[in-house]
Amino acid sequence: MKNNRITIIIAAILVVIAGILIGNNRYLSTIQGESSDFQVWDTASVTKIYLADRKERESLLERQEHGWTLNGNYKAHSKQVQYLLTTLYKIRVKMPVSVASHDNIVKQLASQSTKVEVYQIVPRINLFDKIKLFYHEKRTKVFYVGDATMDSSGTFMLKEGADKAYIVYIPSFRGFITTRFTANPDDWRDHTVFHENMADIQSVEMVLNEDPEGSFRIENVGKHQYKLTRLCDNKDVPYDTLKVINLLSSFSDLRFEALFTNTLPQERIDSITSSPYVHYITVTDKDGNTQDMKTFRKLVLNGVTDFGGDYGDEDHDRMYALIEGGKDFVLIQNYVFDKVLHDVRYFEAGNPIQFEMGTVEVYE
Repeated sequence: MKNNRITIIIAAILVVIAGILIGNNRYLSTIQGESSDFQVWDTASVTKIYLADRKERESLLERQEHGWTLNGNYKAHSKQVQYLLTTLYKIRVKMPVSVASHDNIVKQLASQSTKVEVYQIVPRINLFDKIKLFYHEKRTKVFYVGDATMDSSGTFMLKEGADKAYIVYIPSFRGFITTRFTANPDDWRDHTVFHENMADIQSVEMVLNEDPEGSFRIENVGKHQYKLTRLCDNKDVPYDTLKVINLLSSFSDLRFEALFTNTLPQERIDSITSSPYVHYITVTDKDGNTQDMKTFRKLVLNGVTDFGGDYGDEDHDRMYALIEGGKDFVLIQNYVFDKVLHDVRYFEAGNPIQFEMGTVEVYE
């Protein structure tokens, strides 16, 4: 009788263990199971994505309370990260790599691929996808992303520890997905230069290197009250309220076009930044945090014209800029930043608004 009880208990334990293993099959298979399991079903549970390539470039994307970060130092480009998560969800295996070309493809993956690691919050116990207990962070996917196929309809991938490579694709998408798994940190950087709500701005200071009399500072001195100061003589200037409000509200979302910190030769960057700057603008919030930008002219080379079709030595559509306290060298579009790159005269009360066909006098 006692032996029967022990047998029943052991059988019950085995049933529970079998249920746990079956329930956790989706997660266990990513590490130890099918060599063709690249898809991430639950992207909402992804906490980290690590990418590294053979050029010793690394990008660690981490989900934080207020968004994704890059390598612990920068804000990640939210749309790019979402694009990657969507790719992880949609990818499917098209077919195994053919026997004839398999060894060559594996050699290519060993020398030219990007390693991808995916971390998720998953349960230690998952009973039939109904009872999930003891959540923890776990590395659930490790695979290598290679080049595109000859017809560019798929991408070669290989799971870590697997002996067979596969061609992976996204249904209804014509093309390859290699570039979506870039390990270059520059590709994941958020392009924001200024991102301040008007209500949070304490002051804006603009220094014009070539026009000192046009330099100014705008300060918040009370609820919906501001002070405009001309910096050359430290004199307060009567201002056009609407123009000041438009300026402050324009700092809500200003972004650069391209990051050149790690792509242009340092000698070239030093040559540009050692030339006289054009604008130096500093935005300070009510907590004392500052963001700044210093702009430099971009010269037109080899007879390239601007959008208006005029030839000249200066690019009238773009400028170079130093941001993040001078740490990053970027390219900005005048179309985006012109709305904040004004001199003090623009804000003075009664100053005419300039139009293409003439001027209109506006007085308070």
